Amino acid sequence: MRLKDKVAIVVGAGQTPGSTIGNGRATAILFAREGATVLLADRDLASAEDTQKLIEQEGGTSSCVEVDVTREAECQAMAEACVERYGRIDILHNNVGIGSGDRGPTHITEEVFDQIFAVNLRGPLMCCKHVLPIMRAQQSGCIINISSVASTAATGLVAYKTSKAGLNALTHSLASGNAKYGIRANAILPGLMNTPMAIENIARARNMTTEALVAERDSRVPLGKMGTAWDVAYAALFLASDEAKFITGVLLPVDGGQSTRIG
Repeated sequence: MRLKDKVAIVVGAGQTPGSTIGNGRATAILFAREGATVLLADRDLASAEDTQKLIEQEGGTSSCVEVDVTREAECQAMAEACVERYGRIDILHNNVGIGSGDRGPTHITEEVFDQIFAVNLRGPLMCCKHVLPIMRAQQSGCIINISSVASTAATGLVAYKTSKAGLNALTHSLASGNAKYGIRANAILPGLMNTPMAIENIARARNMTTEALVAERDSRVPLGKMGTAWDVAYAALFLASDEAKFITGVLLPVDGGQSTRIG
């Protein structure tokens, strides 16, 4: 098992309802399959509990905590709960992200911009703020941030793009500032993915069928088809494992070749 005896926090371990599986849930399940004890953190506690049931069905170990990452006190309580229950934190997987209401620079509202940044950038930072002292005391740890290929590609969604670009910069800062403590920090940049948040939400917003949206998005991927949450989960598993012990500060595209079109 690649994560045997590790303790992981997966922030965003629930998911948007839909016919497929989300990135956070898939990663939490995979971490547990590979031997990790997983603290499942989500604003929607019932959804995190659904993830816990799936893990328990496979014989894995996990528990849940309700966390709104826009509230620092809840991020602190999450870190404290993990140490209280399991004694340490080896992996922090920041999977939270939103883009609802985003627009171009002449149409976006102040409220939407602030909310997207609060979730996508300030949230992961606050989680790191309260997990890092624990990892530093251990002299070991791994942080994985879920960014997006949108952070480096052209898009009209100004808040989502810039918040994820900020998350890339935060990842570099975490990697350079914490290497001396034995802590690694990397980011995964998913491309077009077939997940509930991407498909159901966008199809509803664009008033089109999910089948039509899937076909449209598949046609834009060089490898011919969107990725799934499992593609992101397996990338996260590698970065969390000792196989990646010499890798830090990396922005890893998981995008079916989308980023080859940049430049």
